Amino acid sequence: MDDTWDLTMDRSDPSVTRLVGSAPLEPAHGQAVLRTERVGLTANNVTYAVLGDVMRYWEFFPAPEGQGHVPLWGFAEVSASRVDGLAEGDRVYGYLPTASHLLVTPGTVRSGSFRDTAEHRAPLAAVYNSYVPAQTGLDDLQVLFRPLFMTSFMLADWLADAGPAAEQVVLSSASSKTAYGTAFALKDTGARVVGLTSEGNVEFTRGLGVYDEVLAYESVPDLTEASTAYVDVAGSAPLRRAVHQRLGTQVVRDVVVGIAQGQPGGDPGPIEGARPTMFFAPDQIAKRSQDWGPGGVEQKFGEAWGEFATWVTPQIDVAPGEGPGALESAWKAVFAGVGPRVGHVLTFPPA
Repeated sequence: MDDTWDLTMDRSDPSVTRLVGSAPLEPAHGQAVLRTERVGLTANNVTYAVLGDVMRYWEFFPAPEGQGHVPLWGFAEVSASRVDGLAEGDRVYGYLPTASHLLVTPGTVRSGSFRDTAEHRAPLAAVYNSYVPAQTGLDDLQVLFRPLFMTSFMLADWLADAGPAAEQVVLSSASSKTAYGTAFALKDTGARVVGLTSEGNVEFTRGLGVYDEVLAYESVPDLTEASTAYVDVAGSAPLRRAVHQRLGTQVVRDVVVGIAQGQPGGDPGPIEGARPTMFFAPDQIAKRSQDWGPGGVEQKFGEAWGEFATWVTPQIDVAPGEGPGALESAWKAVFAGVGPRVGHVLTFPPA
């Protein structure tokens, strides 16, 4: 396939894909073209797709009617620029489409960082519109975990910040990267952290060493009775009902973070305890940006990220792939569900 390509997903069934060649992009004055170099693909991207309409993820990168680009985190090279302060050959890290190139309209460029001010992105979450200079080293970890751990880091902070406090935090899909990143970030908060996962992933999840207890989904009746914050990463209404049936009004918080099982959980029906609410990391980032002042979020996250990156390296098996066809195949595999150790990293060398 030519150096320019476009991979879209059917918005009604994201497992259905369409990979085609695309026309080269030409920047106007004040615009630049980014060429996708390296991206990560995890269950987090499945969340972007399945919640694409509800959370407006499909709107970041326009596509033909009924189609959509699943947002990816990764590195890109500036292949053409008509923007002061942004030169061809510069490398950036940020939100990218499932496509070879992205046309951006940078605002003021400061030390290589900028925000895409394209009109269609203006009403969307600002954190997803920012691009920063690519840091060298740990490229695979950055595309796989950095955005996920930002969610985990802010979720752990939100659990401590938003109240009411809970004696234990119970996370579903505990073998997922977002869940165990949250457990890692909760390790010094004093809360007892319990992971729920499938029977086949119990051994792996216990081996991570970040949960005080790991139970198979079938063992929900064995949950310790205590005031509980339930963190739903799996997106399963039956599992939510089971947790509430076990703990009742002791579920003091119930937060939906993802849908690792590939489908929204739906309405759990009548339940005792807290009703489910949606966690959206950019909202907590915006709050803490005010609370902690300029650079505060970046500083605190950077410290946590350094510690997490060291810990997580031996926990992950990178599955490499090259080219748009490999990206399409990896997407189908991730959407269908892959083992907890697997992280897909796709690279796109210039033609």
